[in-house]
Amino acid sequence: MSNYLIKNAQIVNEGKIFSSDLLIKNGRIEKIASTISVPYKIEEIDATGMYLIPGAIDDQVHFREPGLTHKANIYTEAKAAAAGGVTSFMEMPNTNPPAFTLELLEDKYAIAAQNALANYSFFMGTSNENLEEILKINKKKKEICGVKIFMGSSTGNLLVDNPLILEKVFSGTELLIATHCEEESLIRRNKAALESIKPVLEPSDHPIIRDDEVCFESSWKAIQLAQKFDARLHILHISTAKELQLFSNLRPLADKRITAEVCVHHLHFTADDYAKKGNLIKCNPAIKAPHNKAALWEALLDDRLDVIATDHAPHTWEEKQEAYAHAHAGLPLVQHSVMLMLKYVKEGKISMEKMVEKMSHAVATCFQIKERGYIREGYFADLVLIKEAPYTITKDNILYKCGWSPLEGTQFPYQIHSTFVNGHRVFNEGQFDESEKGQRLQFDRQ
Repeated sequence: MSNYLIKNAQIVNEGKIFSSDLLIKNGRIEKIASTISVPYKIEEIDATGMYLIPGAIDDQVHFREPGLTHKANIYTEAKAAAAGGVTSFMEMPNTNPPAFTLELLEDKYAIAAQNALANYSFFMGTSNENLEEILKINKKKKEICGVKIFMGSSTGNLLVDNPLILEKVFSGTELLIATHCEEESLIRRNKAALESIKPVLEPSDHPIIRDDEVCFESSWKAIQLAQKFDARLHILHISTAKELQLFSNLRPLADKRITAEVCVHHLHFTADDYAKKGNLIKCNPAIKAPHNKAALWEALLDDRLDVIATDHAPHTWEEKQEAYAHAHAGLPLVQHSVMLMLKYVKEGKISMEKMVEKMSHAVATCFQIKERGYIREGYFADLVLIKEAPYTITKDNILYKCGWSPLEGTQFPYQIHSTFVNGHRVFNEGQFDESEKGQRLQFDRQ
């Protein structure tokens, strides 16, 4: 295991930016001080003019393995994540087969142990038929990030629409429950109404079919269940201004029982972009009218929205070129989320300190991740060096297996210089060292 002495970095951590050295030893942050010298040979990195931030933790990705590996796999997407400054990810259960049992879940962990260049955890999936398996994972609450419930339209048998099952999951699960909230009955109603006047639908119809009411009604239902049973609820990818009235900033994050996530694409795109991007920005929940984007930013900055994620969901180019009704929903984003948010830092939309809070600190606190998400002595050295230099997304530097990005052609003011995962410099100025793999995330839960 390599050790490093990072000199003269601008460390961004816990609401402050300060000049400091940092010593990485045996995979951990050994020391943080204004000047560090060691009496033995060590690789020094001159970080003058660069920011050093804790690695981003993405709490919602879809890496497609097993069963959908024509789109992506754990190796390719974790590699893209590491290149983009994401040092840990939590992956969703809608693979083939879905992760509905502990055995299938452990199969994914085994794949990641062999292939993932970033740290990893996997959600247990919920269906109308696997309640017994869901309740088994209470014994693994220090080893699994949470339970995922699709409370809206999804693929296969991932939709949970049995009220009795929902109540039993919310009342019986000791882990965090993460929900995709869209009301299926309203989606069907909206689609039928639109098809009655417009036989051929197009991408710009997506936010009409999956409108504000679709999201609000489902999120409200999830919150009512959580409050009834005092469950730990985390609502994924909030996309509407209307839903924001459901969340509070009155408690410290560590004391919240109900938390919310916003994704980078809902902070960046609006419904106006369907004219140019079409199916490339088709996703669930839909990207909506501009006033929603403005409201999401406001709620992010005042802490009603707790974390920033991607919902990275790659599909092949061919799958995205189908007619709207058949085009797959989802965007590949994990390689570029940090750089996209840094673009907004440069534009003055969000501070560097707040960005780090929402992409690293808050995720670690929200999920109770053990010894990660902060730059602290003794913590794992999951770190990212950022330099100010222009970077443009092109086909040549996209690492997703699908080979495309809805952000292609976008120029960023910052780029990722180096990424350290457990003290190992996995990415350095465009080059990878794959000699060490990421680790399974552990959770500090009682």
